[in-house]
Amino acid sequence: MSIAMTRHISICIDDFGQHAGINAAALQLVALGRVHAVGCLVGGHAMPGTASAVADMAQAGVDVGLHLDFTEFPLLPQSLHSLPQIIVQSYLRRLNRQQVRSEICAQLDAFEALTGRQPAFVDGHQHIHQLPTVRNVLMQELARRYGSYRPWIRSTRSGGGVGRERFKPWVIESLGASAMAVLCRTGGYPQNTRLLGVYNFQGGVDAYRRLLAGWLARARSGDLLMCHPSTPCTAADGLLPARVAELEVLAGPDFASLLQQADIRLGAVSAHTELMGTSRNSIFGMQSKAPGTQDTGMHFGA
Repeated sequence: MSIAMTRHISICIDDFGQHAGINAAALQLVALGRVHAVGCLVGGHAMPGTASAVADMAQAGVDVGLHLDFTEFPLLPQSLHSLPQIIVQSYLRRLNRQQVRSEICAQLDAFEALTGRQPAFVDGHQHIHQLPTVRNVLMQELARRYGSYRPWIRSTRSGGGVGRERFKPWVIESLGASAMAVLCRTGGYPQNTRLLGVYNFQGGVDAYRRLLAGWLARARSGDLLMCHPSTPCTAADGLLPARVAELEVLAGPDFASLLQQADIRLGAVSAHTELMGTSRNSIFGMQSKAPGTQDTGMHFGA
């Protein structure tokens, strides 16, 4: 007879700062104790003026990190690429390394200036942080800038798709999860175990509730479930209907029962990375929350 084991995962909101609806959704879900990580688009139109909100989230035990972006709101105009363009150029090794470095430095500078703190983690808008050249320059800059401080880095290792949503998680993982894991192991940067929450942003509330139940059923301790919620708003955002549906489910009365049925507890990734100064590279447990610089000498090759 098998004995059910409580699993501990973290839920992360991407795209904070893109528009006011996303910011409002993040604050609502943080207040309910339902998310423990928030990724910031520092070039987003709604990022300025959020320092107080970010401080409040961090004070509440939320990991606030940089959502590195080259495809929608980079800070330097010459850094803007379409997603297909940056994927192809990165794999052909045609990205301008110095330009990549300048953009990464600008975004880390902006994050520190806007939030008054170092990022608890770094990931990538549309997962670009794991692409060749980007990942190498990123890890070099984190080591140079923060020394022994170790923000955790998002792993895109697939937690498995639900139903027909199997191909997209595999594609995302194949674009750089293994190579990024090698860099993180080399440098002692923690990572989540696997990534959940990948889908096609279709289907509305009922579909998202079914997907969420499936992700929770498949979750392992240390997994990260990304989400993209928003309150209803007038922002020009092609994902807005899906974002509003996500918020309805994540903030809804059924959420606690979904966690209970799956025997899932939520918490921050950073709570179990031994204050970031560790060689551990995956997360094996997290605290639950009631629902409701010196150069290290490390080198990262191209």
